[in-house]
Amino acid sequence: MPSAVEVMYMVLIAGELTIGIWGNGFIVLVNCTGWLQRRDSSVIDIILVSLAISRICVLCVVSADGFVLLLSPHAYAQNETVNTLDAFWTLSNHSSVWFTACLSIFYLLKIANISHPVFLWLKLNVTRVVLGLFLASFLTSIIISVFLKEGSWGHVEVNHEENITWEFRVSKAPSAFKLIILNLGALVPFALCLISFVLLLFSLFRHTKQMKLYATGSRDSSTEAHMRAIKAVTIFLLLFIMYYAVFLVVTSSFLIPQGRLVLMFGGIVTVIFPSSHSFILIMGNNKLREAFLKVLRCVKGFHKRRKPLVSQ
Repeated sequence: MPSAVEVMYMVLIAGELTIGIWGNGFIVLVNCTGWLQRRDSSVIDIILVSLAISRICVLCVVSADGFVLLLSPHAYAQNETVNTLDAFWTLSNHSSVWFTACLSIFYLLKIANISHPVFLWLKLNVTRVVLGLFLASFLTSIIISVFLKEGSWGHVEVNHEENITWEFRVSKAPSAFKLIILNLGALVPFALCLISFVLLLFSLFRHTKQMKLYATGSRDSSTEAHMRAIKAVTIFLLLFIMYYAVFLVVTSSFLIPQGRLVLMFGGIVTVIFPSSHSFILIMGNNKLREAFLKVLRCVKGFHKRRKPLVSQ
């Protein structure tokens, strides 16, 4: 019978999974509804929908990994199970991080004003550049995940002792080593996001300097756009650093036998990133924010109408 800690873990994971799927599913639903109404789609909509779908996949894979490891450790000891989960996690994780990098680059090219010829060419061809990076990153993620799935990396060892404390020890050193090596590739899109952040700051500094030069005291639309983009990229960078640090700690812990408490803690913290970032994307996008506030008003109105009926 699962202990109180394990029950709490399953409740937290299920709650985070529900919140994350709701937030990312909302992004997909709003954009797809807009596509059906307009019969057209923009680059930003394609990136947001793809990012939301990849985040849903990350949430499902991490949750499935945690539940299998907790409820059926012997099934987890099978190479096929581990390789499949690792491959799906790598595909969804790489895609998610790369799509976020595409979003950051899109913000940079659309908002920033930099006079360098290369940047001006990228700005004029923003749609082709971002879509090209988008497709290339997705194909790269598929290739890495297939390589991970088909490669021979050793086996997982699970020593399970069923007693009062229901403890087990798991060691999957070869799997952990390959995950760390292959997922170092996620640092490339992180670096692109960091570069976008620095260039946005540089562009904002130049724009603010020009406004002071012309004695313009109030914020204009360009300044507001810079600030929104910088806030969005900053929050992503902070969440990603936390997410990747936990990933490295938890995955490195597989190099030596560890108890399930480390894995449960890692699973809970890991799911926070794809769950919470969806709501940051919603509040940072005008169309998504308006739709979200409309839903909240409808829910609030429903509860107001329902309250007198309950009191009767």
